[in-house]
Amino acid sequence: MNLPQQWLPRSIQCFRGYTTTMFWHDVVAGLTVGLVALPLAMGFGIASGVTPQAGLYTAVVAGFLISALGGSRTQIGGPTGAFVVIVGGIVARFGMSGLALVTVMAGALLIVMGLTGLGAAVKFIPRPVTIGFTNGIALLIASTQIKDFLGLRTPAVPSDFIGRMKVVLAHIGTIDPKTLVIGSVSLAIIVLMRKLTPRIPGAIVALLVCTAAVVWLHVPVETIGTKFGGIPQGFPKFAWPNFEGTPVIPLLPSAFTVAMLAAVESLLSAVVADGMTGDRHNSNVELVAQGVANLASPLFGGIPATGAIARTATNIRSGARTPVAGIIHALVLLGILLVAAPLARFVPLASLAAVLFVVAYNMGEWREIRTILKLAKADIAVWLATFLLTVFADLTVAVGVGMALAALLYIYRIAQTTTVEAVTYEYLREGLPHILQDKEIPANITILRIHGPFLFGTTEQLIEATKDLEVFEKIVILRLRNMTALDATGLHAMEQFADRLHATGRVLLLCGAREQPARLLRQAEFVQIIGKENILPHVQAALERARVLNAELIASQATESPEKVGMELS
Repeated sequence: MNLPQQWLPRSIQCFRGYTTTMFWHDVVAGLTVGLVALPLAMGFGIASGVTPQAGLYTAVVAGFLISALGGSRTQIGGPTGAFVVIVGGIVARFGMSGLALVTVMAGALLIVMGLTGLGAAVKFIPRPVTIGFTNGIALLIASTQIKDFLGLRTPAVPSDFIGRMKVVLAHIGTIDPKTLVIGSVSLAIIVLMRKLTPRIPGAIVALLVCTAAVVWLHVPVETIGTKFGGIPQGFPKFAWPNFEGTPVIPLLPSAFTVAMLAAVESLLSAVVADGMTGDRHNSNVELVAQGVANLASPLFGGIPATGAIARTATNIRSGARTPVAGIIHALVLLGILLVAAPLARFVPLASLAAVLFVVAYNMGEWREIRTILKLAKADIAVWLATFLLTVFADLTVAVGVGMALAALLYIYRIAQTTTVEAVTYEYLREGLPHILQDKEIPANITILRIHGPFLFGTTEQLIEATKDLEVFEKIVILRLRNMTALDATGLHAMEQFADRLHATGRVLLLCGAREQPARLLRQAEFVQIIGKENILPHVQAALERARVLNAELIASQATESPEKVGMELS
């Protein structure tokens, strides 16, 4: 039976017109991202409280299925930092059988979300909540690596943040200088490689250099071999998980959290990939693929998987054209398991800790905190509550409370958009500069409008309406007269839209913002993005500004290219 076109995986669609040149691009990208994924997969496995091979098995099995069955051309799947905290908690309380059951249930939920179109619900998670738990997860990942980075001699480290930090601080006097040197050198190599030769995976170079140093100089530090006995050589072994005696009801919240995290991170990664390639992913097909991958992963000793933003970006920058690159990435990791697995026992844990420190820094989106702190107090409260609960309580609780607070804030802002007032002569006179019916629109200008509240859950409409910027003129006016409310997610969408326009040499003008949106735009310093002179009180002023820019553009065309003029105007 033939699948309808909208349910075909991108791998099948991309084979139409597939060329030898595209294949070699995919091979290079697959090899590169496979090497990048190697230390990350092992590191995420260790940080999650399982074995390094569990992370590798996940990258092989889930990575293959996500690329083969997914709805994105360039998505790379595997274990990610988002799951480290929750996986560690599940393993500590319910063991590997509990983790396997959670992963299977999450996989089933993802398939249901994809088949029913519920993947669209993921966009209803507001940005302060996303930033809050991303910040919290990054901090937790970093905290789990302090012991291995410093070589501390401690008893069993608790899974909660406060208990973990108490143990670390109580045993800070047991720092091993040799381990600290290995970790510091690894960290320095990764940072320097990124600045000097970003195309070469710094994590791989750090692992190779420091592993060689440990072996040749006989440095007595803890390695994968001393802690885990090495990594088994060969194919991941198929085995049915033993669910007997594993409680289902207590694991349901964790399964829901894993499914939601997998959906959010995979679709966010796919959106990032779309922005880098100009492609459009299929969200529902992607979620079904994520679900199948999570159903299969525990059957081979793996852990939860999702789309990985950093690895996906590396895949694209390395020249990936189709999902074949992702399939090759999984086969590269499988080849390493078959050929070089015994060598992994020499890898120092301090080097893997350095890799995860860099991952935690990159995934933390720390620069976004400055933006959040410029928003309304209610947005700051949602972010702070989500962040603190992620760190000090539980990720499931954090997301739930964050969503509840965001929902209350949403209701409050919608309620504020309702006004009742008499229509007076002054009201009509003040509205005249805002109407378009009596105004002439010059050539070379495109006018867009946002009508209604522009809050989380509605920002996709701006992305959809502006997916093809080539149809837009050089000057774009965004009318906000009828935009009744704005939040952090809407503001972020407008910032991304402005960046996309500027990248193509176009100019963005805003006009007519009402009190609440205008206040938020000022607080967030949106003016720095497009310029104070390009934020106007009404459409009449915006058209006058556009005429000035248009005249400058026409005058400049005599000596300069339109592209260069567009960039200067922006």
